Amino acid sequence: MDSTNRLWYRDAIFYEIPVKSFYDSNNDGVGDFKGLTQKLDYLAWLGIDCVWLLPFYKSPMRDDGYDISDYYFIQPEYGTLDDFDEFVEQAHRRGIRVIADLVLNHVSDQHPWFQEARNPNSPKHDWFVWSDTDKKYSQARIIFVDTEKSNWTWDPIAKQYYWHRFYSHQPDLNYDNPEVREEMKNVVRFWLKRGLDGFRCDAVPFLFEREGTNCESLPETHAYFKELRSMVDKEFPGTILLAEANQWPTEAKAYFGNGNDEFHMAFNFPLMPRMFIALAKEDRTPIVDIIKQVIPIPENCDWGTFLRNHDELTLEMVTDEERDVMYHEYVKHPKMRLNLGIRRRLAPLIDDDQNTIRLLHALLFSLPGSPFLYYGDEIAMGDNIYLGDRNGVRTPMQWSPDRNAGFSKCDPEQLYTPVITNPIYHYESRNVETQSRLSSSLLNWLKEIIRVRKKYSDVLGRGEIRFIDHPNLKVFAFIRSYKGKSMLCVNNLSKKPVAVELDLREYVEWTPIEAQTSVPFPKIGRLPYFFTLSPHAFFWFKLTSPTGDTW
Repeated sequence: MDSTNRLWYRDAIFYEIPVKSFYDSNNDGVGDFKGLTQKLDYLAWLGIDCVWLLPFYKSPMRDDGYDISDYYFIQPEYGTLDDFDEFVEQAHRRGIRVIADLVLNHVSDQHPWFQEARNPNSPKHDWFVWSDTDKKYSQARIIFVDTEKSNWTWDPIAKQYYWHRFYSHQPDLNYDNPEVREEMKNVVRFWLKRGLDGFRCDAVPFLFEREGTNCESLPETHAYFKELRSMVDKEFPGTILLAEANQWPTEAKAYFGNGNDEFHMAFNFPLMPRMFIALAKEDRTPIVDIIKQVIPIPENCDWGTFLRNHDELTLEMVTDEERDVMYHEYVKHPKMRLNLGIRRRLAPLIDDDQNTIRLLHALLFSLPGSPFLYYGDEIAMGDNIYLGDRNGVRTPMQWSPDRNAGFSKCDPEQLYTPVITNPIYHYESRNVETQSRLSSSLLNWLKEIIRVRKKYSDVLGRGEIRFIDHPNLKVFAFIRSYKGKSMLCVNNLSKKPVAVELDLREYVEWTPIEAQTSVPFPKIGRLPYFFTLSPHAFFWFKLTSPTGDTW
């Protein structure tokens, strides 16, 4: 692993894993770090450069680990600190970096800090946000609209209300207190010293509160992250901070600061739902419009692009009309909705249409940003909408057609949650072992497209994007270019075959070479270049100059 490449995240393929969901090494029904270590060769085979771990800290698990009761210990079911250390070491041996979730905004109400803080005379009382009234900060929206009616909850011991932007059992930390700010830096130091390569910082817009504002993305919040970035750069060079900031483009871009003083990366929440909207409308405009809003960004920074993850497909930062389109196209049952989003995995979200799955991944790997994959989506895993909260998209990884999908040898009743037995997505057919044997499977296709993406990572990872304008809105075509190299990407957003003519005269006499197969297409002339594409098909072309330049 190249320790001198400080911009490694701009070229990386990321893979998101909940520890409990990947592989159970001791047959207690819950995945663990030893199980993760045993599956590292699979991740290396697939072409993964960096693993993102969901929270693994000690927790009562009322919010799947996002309710932390001790930042300095591993959840016992997941193993020990030694197991964690061994996992990180073995990942690094295979050239795989590891980042982890860092929940900064709140803790569990079972955390000793909060239990002590319930005494108004305790020094810890000021570590949280208290009020004698529940009317303060009234302009702050309620995020979990399905379960919470207020951002304040009465505590009968403290005889005050405490502030929480998420569940009522997750009190917010008071970042106006310098002790809190320093303690969270110590948490970062603790895990980076153990070998982590960075953090995905959870819910970053919500650290501070100010009356008369919506309490999101305040100047004080940005100032704290500048402090944190300065410390990380100085003490742990080469590690990264990735922002989870589900905000409109202007606010989301602000988390990059000036390019070297805040976040290295931020998730591209503005783009994600608009890829699905473009498919639903068979119109490239939603993607084109949003990309024009999220670029440019500083050269040292990058977006994290994704199709699905462990949460619902959030629709907070879309227009009412766009949200209606998403609900109409992708929500076929009331249980598929959660808060203002859709709780579905990728494959069932789009009715298991394999061409659409491949097209979406082609967009993920060719649009600006570093791609993030969600565990199991490489085999088109299904979900279970009848499980509570977001648990339906966090079921055990399906490794084989054996008992418990090869995830664990325990009795099925012991599993932390049932495996998928839906007839369409049953683990006996949707699993790594079966798909690895079939050359035409999604798993093997995805492994190949990752190989191609990495072969052209300079252009597809770091290149500029320029859209090709033409009358057929069903076809989304663009050029990625970087240091004299150019690639042409053509995508059919329609369920039907399409024909399109593209004006490529600036590349007269250049030869398009299909990137996956290296098959040359006819040279580009002065007339419009003609393409036909089958439903939801795509092309990637390496454009080779008449001088025969190779790259």
